[in-house]
Amino acid sequence: MGVRGPTPKRSDNRVRRNVTDENGVSTKMAPAAINVKPPAEDRAWHPVIKGWYRSLKESGQSVFYEPSDWQAARFLAHYASKVLRAAEDTTDPTPLRAASIGRIWSMMGDLMTTETSRRRARVELIRLGLEPGDGDTGGGDEPGTEVVNINDFRTAYE
Repeated sequence: MGVRGPTPKRSDNRVRRNVTDENGVSTKMAPAAINVKPPAEDRAWHPVIKGWYRSLKESGQSVFYEPSDWQAARFLAHYASKVLRAAEDTTDPTPLRAASIGRIWSMMGDLMTTETSRRRARVELIRLGLEPGDGDTGGGDEPGTEVVNINDFRTAYE
């Protein structure tokens, strides 16, 4: 999953760039699969889950996915779809439980589907045509990032 603790800063904001981790262990490397093709989604999945699965195919981190990662995503989609369908069942609805949602969110994090999980895995996605600090880097702690006063929004909508 990556490191624990606070979300690491983006690489262009970090001062130290060690070759090894804090325990002196370097990253092991092995050849990746060639021409990884994501499996098709199941037509029976919940529409929200279908949308999530399709978004994985378009997301930048998916270039790192191996066939086993795609199978993990399929398993997650199957499980999440069952949870959502059970909650929507009109004859015998099962309420959404925090433990189920937490497990789904954790599994999504393992697939690096959020900025925080990507930073913990030390994966950074950069939009082509933008330089770091141009505003679309997502972290909010980069130099030159605009800070928005939430009170301005609150007074505007009261």
